[in-house]
Amino acid sequence: MKHKLLRKAIIALAASVTMSIVGSAFVVTGAAASATPSAVVAQLPLFGESGPAVVRLQQAIAARGFTVKGGITGSFTSSTKSALRSLQKVAGFKATGKLDERTAKFLGLVDVAPAPVAVAAAPVVAVATKNVVVASSSSLPKVGDRSQSVRTIQEVLIRDGIGLVGGADGIFGNGTSAAIAEYQKRRGLSITGVMDDATQAAMTPAPVAPAAVVLTSSAITIDSLPVRGQTSEAVRQLQNALIANATEVKGGADGIFGVATTIAIGNFQAARGLNQSKALDVNTAVALGLIPSLESQGFPSLDAFPMIGKCSFVDSWHAPRPGGRLHEGVDIIGARGLPLVAVKDGVITKMLTNQTLSGNAIRLTIADGTYFYYAHLDAFAEGIAVGTQVSAGQVIGYNGSTGATSSHLHFEVHPRGGEAVNPYPFVKAVDACN
Repeated sequence: MKHKLLRKAIIALAASVTMSIVGSAFVVTGAAASATPSAVVAQLPLFGESGPAVVRLQQAIAARGFTVKGGITGSFTSSTKSALRSLQKVAGFKATGKLDERTAKFLGLVDVAPAPVAVAAAPVVAVATKNVVVASSSSLPKVGDRSQSVRTIQEVLIRDGIGLVGGADGIFGNGTSAAIAEYQKRRGLSITGVMDDATQAAMTPAPVAPAAVVLTSSAITIDSLPVRGQTSEAVRQLQNALIANATEVKGGADGIFGVATTIAIGNFQAARGLNQSKALDVNTAVALGLIPSLESQGFPSLDAFPMIGKCSFVDSWHAPRPGGRLHEGVDIIGARGLPLVAVKDGVITKMLTNQTLSGNAIRLTIADGTYFYYAHLDAFAEGIAVGTQVSAGQVIGYNGSTGATSSHLHFEVHPRGGEAVNPYPFVKAVDACN
């Protein structure tokens, strides 16, 4: 439905106005206008070719939310042709799968050159449309621009409920023009399809400026994997990694971790045979190339989930606790008596009973010195003692509430015997609660 509405908007806008470009400003006139833009058309890549031009084409297609099977390879193969055909169909173009000049302009791959008209440079020009003159600043984004300011405009349009193929990709193409026209129509503004001063004022308090974009810049680490509901550059990095791995993200790489990104992660996990947590867990982040392998970082991967049975857990790492303490584990909530198992092959190196905070607790240590700490056990499994060798999946105790007010397992991970790290990504990667 979104694609159909966008297509109608593009067709309506194209029918009502004809654009010519004078210097860096637009002059929009009625259908009787004869001036047309001239374009600097480089040699467009052809089917079967390879190189940087094909890479740019594939990136532009993927940025609009269309899947290029096989990823960004730089080779114009049948997968690129198929993706291009799908994009052309949605945009209302002839679906040939060939990169023609019209499609290249739509994707922002062709530079538009000034028309041969002599005009004096001026900071403000008059935009004429339907016999109405609107002042427009030459510094505002225009068709063909690629910038953070364009992305800000697109995010305002999306928040206003206006569909935009490709999402907030920062590229000012025909789709953005159509969306602006719809925005202007809803606000009772002159429908130009371009950014003018009146449209910019209507978008306040979300001004057209890079500073208005609320995207925190952060590198992805094992302790800061993006989660649903987050808006950041790290999320955009995740989305780009999914797209590069031939996984479609509806709306493109917009930096917003919502339903589309969640579904895309699940699809990627299914294709790679990973646990379908639909969250960015450690194993998925490694498979996407977002973080190095666990082994290279000195972190263990779990071979089994620590609890058997219906349960639940959330990321409560460093949540405040009484006495000024910070939570150094993950609490897996489950009924009393549920079996608790060894998450890896190792040896039992410590057992505690009736402690004030931990109640009954047990420590499992593996060959590299990494240990896993289980607390609040109702009881230990028969035959389990300090020095007992255990295998991944072997029952070592039972869930309880000793030292706590409710029945749950407090689980910690200490790589190579050092300080605890956030265990949530590790258990999420092997989540077997349901």
